[in-house]
Amino acid sequence: MPQLTEPHNMPPEPFTGQDVVLDDATLRQTVHVTTGGEQIRLRFSNAFGGADLPLTAVSVALPEDGKAGVSAVEEETVQTVTFQGRNSVNVPMGAQAVSDPLDFELEPGSELAVTAYLAEGQASTDITSHPGSRTSSYLLAGNHTEAADLPGATRTDHWYFLSGVEVWSDADTTATAILGDSLTDGRGSTTNANNRWPDQLAERLRSQPATRDVALLNQAAGGNRILNDGLGPNVLARMDRDVLAQSGVDRLIVFEGINDIGTAQPTEAAQKQIAADLIAAYEQIVVRAHAHGIQVFGATITPFGGNDLYADPSGNRENARQTVNEWIRTSGVFDGVIDFDEVTRDPADPERLRPELHDGDWLHLNPEGYGVLADAVPSKLFRDKRLPRNFGFR
Repeated sequence: MPQLTEPHNMPPEPFTGQDVVLDDATLRQTVHVTTGGEQIRLRFSNAFGGADLPLTAVSVALPEDGKAGVSAVEEETVQTVTFQGRNSVNVPMGAQAVSDPLDFELEPGSELAVTAYLAEGQASTDITSHPGSRTSSYLLAGNHTEAADLPGATRTDHWYFLSGVEVWSDADTTATAILGDSLTDGRGSTTNANNRWPDQLAERLRSQPATRDVALLNQAAGGNRILNDGLGPNVLARMDRDVLAQSGVDRLIVFEGINDIGTAQPTEAAQKQIAADLIAAYEQIVVRAHAHGIQVFGATITPFGGNDLYADPSGNRENARQTVNEWIRTSGVFDGVIDFDEVTRDPADPERLRPELHDGDWLHLNPEGYGVLADAVPSKLFRDKRLPRNFGFR
């Protein structure tokens, strides 16, 4: 999910100047793909850039030993990426660029290293990134797109500019997008371990013959909200870009709303209003997805009792969570329900997470907790591809 980069998430010195970013600099980053194929193409986003994004050279390779977050690549796998036959591309403000298809075989669940060089940098300190990468990237002065390693490079645990890897797969492959916040972005997961719940779910699906060809598109960001902008545009504003415009998506999982409840005033009136507004927004998401033949599965909101920011003594936020969850479970608006609340709540205190599953703040999960979420997603949701004749209309 592309975002406007906050000041503390900008590239570290000396790669952020007064009015330019990554001047004469190489950026190498690794990403995790869920399905495999024999051809790939890259998407670069300048959605929030304050100036054009001039990419002078781009290459791809397999990272050393197939690991995430490393600076070295397998030198014999390095290939140049082109754009309409050219080695460089200028991405206008607000736009994205899709590379030419490249013959490059990727195994399911593997890592891909993408290296970009900006000869003149981007002439703005408004740039597009994904801060919550939970994956290390590397910066080094000069052009090193063909280099096997980047000795002396500066490490930063963020992604910049790169917004997607598309893999040409066989006809049985399907794609599921996930709209989420920090709980899907993986806060509390392990850096460079790819153990967010979508990662663990993808691993499980690959192990089963009936679901091994399911691609997962993690379109989440920490602090994101459904109704109002937070860290990144709200879901209703970004749905066209992050779901409907993505290649091959035929299913959508919605696991958001906790930040809407947690940032609204804890008064009874405010929380009743936020619950009603969230329900209306979910219905809008379903209607818009159904118009494109996309099935939508709703996930219940997990507990936040004990969290310093979101828990409130009045219980009004908890009441709003319960109202929303009951609607998700019983309304019949979603094509399926994933009950994350049920599997993560403490049976002895249902307003709180199970103590062994959170990362210490009673809101975000640890890798074990994310594994519980992954296991709670029914495999059958990804198997039936037939849609009823009246799908999308009620």
